[in-house]
Amino acid sequence: MSTKDFVEKDYYKVLGVPKDATEAEIKKAYRKLAREFHPDANKGDAKAEERFKEISEANDVLSDPKRRKEYDEARTLFGGGGFRAPGGAGGAGGFGFDLGDLFGGGQGTTTTGGNAGGFGGGLGDVFGGLFNRGAGTRTQPRRGQDIESEVTLSFTEAVDGATVPLRMSSSAPCKACAGTGDKNGTPRVCPTCVGTGQVSRGAGGGFSLTDPCMECKGRGMIAQDPCDICKGSGRAKSARTMQVRIPAGVSDGQRIRLRGKGAPGERGGPAGDLYVVVHVGTHAVFGRKGDNLTVTVPVSFTEAALGGEIKVPTLHGPAVTLRLPPGTPNGRTLRARGKGAARKDGTRGDLLVTVEVAVPATVDGEALQALESYREATAGEDPRAELFKAAKGA
Repeated sequence: MSTKDFVEKDYYKVLGVPKDATEAEIKKAYRKLAREFHPDANKGDAKAEERFKEISEANDVLSDPKRRKEYDEARTLFGGGGFRAPGGAGGAGGFGFDLGDLFGGGQGTTTTGGNAGGFGGGLGDVFGGLFNRGAGTRTQPRRGQDIESEVTLSFTEAVDGATVPLRMSSSAPCKACAGTGDKNGTPRVCPTCVGTGQVSRGAGGGFSLTDPCMECKGRGMIAQDPCDICKGSGRAKSARTMQVRIPAGVSDGQRIRLRGKGAPGERGGPAGDLYVVVHVGTHAVFGRKGDNLTVTVPVSFTEAALGGEIKVPTLHGPAVTLRLPPGTPNGRTLRARGKGAARKDGTRGDLLVTVEVAVPATVDGEALQALESYREATAGEDPRAELFKAAKGA
């Protein structure tokens, strides 16, 4: 939809509702008119079809709060075919252009002027900023920059979550000049972008592209007597320490976004975001797989062969007792439910316990005699028989 449609078409009149109509009133009016002029109910009626298109177009704009706001601003700015400069009403603030001339002009770039009211290029370029969300006047708030920082947590802190102090350096409004960039707090409007912070350039085909103004670096203002601290930029380095809550269950290398914790905005604009890259240390006993913790527990040969109960340490709290089935092989994993890392929903993962059969370095006395007896009793068993059978492809 073109800017010209926004200016020339009265969508409120099309739907038959007042300018302060509520969303419910707009919806009700649209449904009533849509039923009356729907092509299915007026087959072969070209006028009804055209009327239905107008109704649908009006509803598309007025039923969307953002588009309705843009439409209302455009109607206010260009109402009656004349242009009123922002902040001005009549007199020197008004320009009486005919709409045909207004939108039929060239696509040149914005030119310099002696004051905020001077426009020398194609008006389409100037007005293009109105409908471009990236553009704005010199009084428009500007969002602060995003900041990235790093933090190192211990294994336990990463599992349970932690509040850590972060000292960060970022740009903030200069305190010496109150963010104006001028010693006296009286910067002048940039003559290149006329206070918008942006300039347009022709892209061919009747289109123009908008770029940040290089003269004022997108601020829309230029310091007449630059501040000694910020050198006229209006921004200065600011260091601060803040307490940041790292959620439970973060993993090594994870990047966390904290909304609104970045650099402060300009002219009342929102702060940027803070991105924290988390590094997690290792633990002497426990490892981690997602929401589950891991631990390797040694067991004796008799425990593995005959079965029994074994005690297993946990990251928090007392040890848990697990049942070891008879004939447990080396490397089998048992599970202790709810003893793992915290999840976002408040529950915990599991503790995965890997069994490792411990072989004594030396055997003597009664133990040696018992093992010799066991070897004689199992002399006919070959644990590698299946291995050789498989190797031969049998």
